[in-house]
Amino acid sequence: MQPDSLMSNCIFCSIIHKSAPAETLYEDEQVIVIRNIKPLAPVHLLVLPRQHFASMNDLTAADTALAGHLLLIAKMMAEGAGISEQGYRLVINTGAQGGQTIFHLHLHLLGGKPMSENLQTQGLA
Repeated sequence: MQPDSLMSNCIFCSIIHKSAPAETLYEDEQVIVIRNIKPLAPVHLLVLPRQHFASMNDLTAADTALAGHLLLIAKMMAEGAGISEQGYRLVINTGAQGGQTIFHLHLHLLGGKPMSENLQTQGLA
């Protein structure tokens, strides 16, 4: 975890601390769920831990409960959005080469229409 001074430019930290706008759909003491402002699917939500981790690589064994909580909240949000039966995708981009553009750990919850074939097969070049 990074010191607070390094997190001052993190948009997700700003959203969590209510100093930047976002459509908040759920929050508890560990996580906040917002709607993605540039959705790639009819349902595109972001599940953010309140605690700042730059990426998945910053989690340790001590964060096991939080990691499980993130997944269960994503499942709950999929159920609430009515997409759990049809199916959905959870994505965690890690690092620049993994497609991460905001360096605050977050899960993408995508669903609401069939996944395009190129999205299913897209991967490493």
